[in-house]
Amino acid sequence: MGNNSVLTMPRAVIFDWDSTLADNWGAIGRSVNTTLVEFGHAEWSEAEMRARVKGSARDTFPTIYGDRWEEALAFFYARYEEFFADEVKPLPGSHDLLWCLNDNKVAVSVVSNKTGRYLRAEVTALGWDPLFRNVIGAADAARDKPEPDPVHLALDGVGVEAGPDVWFVGDAVPDLECAHRSGCVPILVHGGSITAEELAQWPPHADFESRDALRQAFLHCASA
Repeated sequence: MGNNSVLTMPRAVIFDWDSTLADNWGAIGRSVNTTLVEFGHAEWSEAEMRARVKGSARDTFPTIYGDRWEEALAFFYARYEEFFADEVKPLPGSHDLLWCLNDNKVAVSVVSNKTGRYLRAEVTALGWDPLFRNVIGAADAARDKPEPDPVHLALDGVGVEAGPDVWFVGDAVPDLECAHRSGCVPILVHGGSITAEELAQWPPHADFESRDALRQAFLHCASA
């Protein structure tokens, strides 16, 4: 695991969305399982869901649904459209962490593998639009996370380049890999399903059990 004591003050912070700042697994799970059954697959348990739903839909659906992946994706989004904005909720400590960063003049953005228009609708539903400089979802950039493309898009207009002045905070392997591949500081907030082998391949620079712990670490950097 990473050494939390060696963090330095960031100029920008990029967050993953699901299971990092917000929880919409109710909507995601219902939509995924309804789609699986509709296309002749068995439902996934919550543990399977959290382990498998990591990449963007355009990257993962072809491996599950083969030649019917576009049809399945349209069906999935039709189901998700019904209730996604009503079920999203902030994870404990997220609001205070985001306000803390903004109060300290840190540029905050989001990079998620959730489709951009749904991602931005969820941000709006929580009233968080003023807290983010850029909100980048799947298909907004040429390639999705873990490729570095969305990181550069998230920093567009911010005045900070991808590198050691940028923290990338997430709960899953694609977040850590994306941070490494873009040259940002990978920070893990626990909540996702990550194996020891994955952590060895894409080690976090620092890791935290909660968003409150990350906020305290940031305040320590800010006062140093």
